[in-house]
Amino acid sequence: MGRTISLGFAMTAPRNAALKLAGTETDSPERRREILGDHVARNPGMPLDLDLVLAQRVNRSAVERRAATLPGRRTVKKQWQAAWLLRAVSLIDLTTLSGDDTAGNVRRLCAKAMHPIRPDLERTLGVEQLHITTGAVCVYHQLVPVAVEALAGSSIPVAAVSTGFPAGLSPMATRISEVKASVAEGAREIDIVITRGHVLTGNWHALYDEVRAFRDASGDAHMKAILGTGDLATLTNVARASMVAMMAGADFIKTSTGKEGVNATLPISLVMVRMIREYFEQTGFAIGYKPAGGIRSAKNSLEYLYLMKEELGDRWLRPDLFRFGASGLLTDIERQLEHFATGRYAAAHRQPMV
Repeated sequence: MGRTISLGFAMTAPRNAALKLAGTETDSPERRREILGDHVARNPGMPLDLDLVLAQRVNRSAVERRAATLPGRRTVKKQWQAAWLLRAVSLIDLTTLSGDDTAGNVRRLCAKAMHPIRPDLERTLGVEQLHITTGAVCVYHQLVPVAVEALAGSSIPVAAVSTGFPAGLSPMATRISEVKASVAEGAREIDIVITRGHVLTGNWHALYDEVRAFRDASGDAHMKAILGTGDLATLTNVARASMVAMMAGADFIKTSTGKEGVNATLPISLVMVRMIREYFEQTGFAIGYKPAGGIRSAKNSLEYLYLMKEELGDRWLRPDLFRFGASGLLTDIERQLEHFATGRYAAAHRQPMV
């Protein structure tokens, strides 16, 4: 029994089949612009271009038709599905944003982030030498020092939600000081929330200035701009807000706080990903994407990976350009991997999160 699962590295696993993980294939030759090499230059932003912002208009029915094709256009099974799911694990921002969060919960979450797949399952799959980890751990500002200490010695960054999360309606000075405080405590990524009212009233200058101020306060920490897409009323607003956030210097654009009535969906994601592609074509700077909220099944995570591969290419299947904002997703991915390895589904309690 000798199976190889590859995440871009050689791995051996106990069954006969060559497994190659998503993100290692060559992009199609017709792609107009490519990222050269492994390094992604940080987006410096650009002056607000209202002509480009207002030129964005979205045909909702066309978007919904395209999004509906994604689950059926591409399916992966057996060792190929396991390979894609291992890739998905490496893209998760393992998150706890509850009112009852404690230091103990965060320490256990960090331990899970460093070893997201059960050791016995890793051995069965033959992937222990890959040292797979999640993309980041995301917590409230108060728990940033706990997470930084728990992850010391690993390469996993701590992400802090900030700027009056989740509503984003605190005074501007307070929001900026919160960003600076999280960076000072060791957060290497900052998830900021925009003022949705700026989008709903078409005040693009105010939105640009707000996001730019947060980017400046973030310093060397990478900034993810949470748009709160479920509150933005139209897909055209989602497109325009995405473009303004990128112009203002966002390193990632993110769908939701997870607290809205509607969080990440494939149609919303398609619009945001197309804006990333447009910005990349205009400037040459690659922006990351983070769908968040409601992504709980392994099957759903694969649909997002298909979207990124088809719309932006394999380079957007790495943690520096794509993340899942999720708390419950990892449990289902582990269950699917165990089914692949043993032929049996395990109970959820066999993959405890904390």
